Amino acid sequence: MRTYKIAVIPGDGIGNEVVPEGQKVLEAATGGEFQIDWTHHDWSCERFAKTGRMMPEDGLEQIRTTDGIFLGAVGYPGVPDHVSLWGLLIPIRRGFQQYINLRPVKLLEGIESPLKGRKAGDIDFYVVRENNEGEYSEIGGKLYAGTENELVMQQSIFTRRGCDRVMRYAFELAKTRKKHVTSATKSNGISHTMPYWDDRFDAISAEYPDVKADRYHIDILTAHFVRNPDWFDVVVGSNLFGDILSDLGPAVVGSIGIAAGANINPEKEFPSMFEPVHGSAPDIAGKNIANPIGQVWSGAMMLRHLGEEKAARAVEKAIETVLAEGKCLTRDLGGTASTQELGDALAAIVKQNTRELSAAS
Repeated sequence: MRTYKIAVIPGDGIGNEVVPEGQKVLEAATGGEFQIDWTHHDWSCERFAKTGRMMPEDGLEQIRTTDGIFLGAVGYPGVPDHVSLWGLLIPIRRGFQQYINLRPVKLLEGIESPLKGRKAGDIDFYVVRENNEGEYSEIGGKLYAGTENELVMQQSIFTRRGCDRVMRYAFELAKTRKKHVTSATKSNGISHTMPYWDDRFDAISAEYPDVKADRYHIDILTAHFVRNPDWFDVVVGSNLFGDILSDLGPAVVGSIGIAAGANINPEKEFPSMFEPVHGSAPDIAGKNIANPIGQVWSGAMMLRHLGEEKAARAVEKAIETVLAEGKCLTRDLGGTASTQELGDALAAIVKQNTRELSAAS
């Protein structure tokens, strides 16, 4: 039987509540065809408060040989965001060359979009974010601190290799969908890096003559996300622009609480990491009301990355079913179910879906 070694990092806040539900649902999807060997790691802001580190010095080595990383959330009051982020998430993303951040944006039945007149199926696209370089570099510093001459500088890094590989990934993904890639740029205001990004986008798009390619400046693109979200199929952006768009996307389909995400090393030379978009939500942590769907959907993305397509689809169908039925929803979706109750409902549907898919095959 196939066995996948998965590192589990619940992290902070509601991560500790939704991750066990994600594990429960993924276990239900195995269907006796494969198994998951979970290894738990307490890497978090709580650990930082005790030890001064978000994870051990050899943390990356501990999880390097795993098949995947299942992450809950990072960040909690009392620990500055840049400390928690650069102490855990960024080292994993960069150390393991997870240069693709992939986030689906899909309006599902049972979810009401804040956009007037939109119904299930109207909005269905992916945001592909460059995840290793761009505007989020470590190069920079401060001069003359504390004086009237104080100066702060942060460098953006755009390489041909970094641009080409994320753009090529976006075009390959679009080939499996509606064959349309949109690039986020700002070359009318950022005079070096963004024109270079545009040049590389033109070069890569030339390799895919059957895929429609267009680009928008980030300011008008955000407006189109709200006014015309049905225009898009695959949207590719730099680290900063992709970050912004991949939060805005889930917002326009009704709930960032159900949004999934993946940090992918496409070559599988290193493990990839799967995490929901919602963050640690300390305001509701410990109340047993957090929505586990974002974590579960991220788990489905992990199963697909591992090659378990049937199991991934069983999980996605369960999410679609429970949302459409509307009988077992958490408070953010207008229901009264607890985190565990929704997890149980999803797991039960997944088991049924797995049996049906197995019978069909």
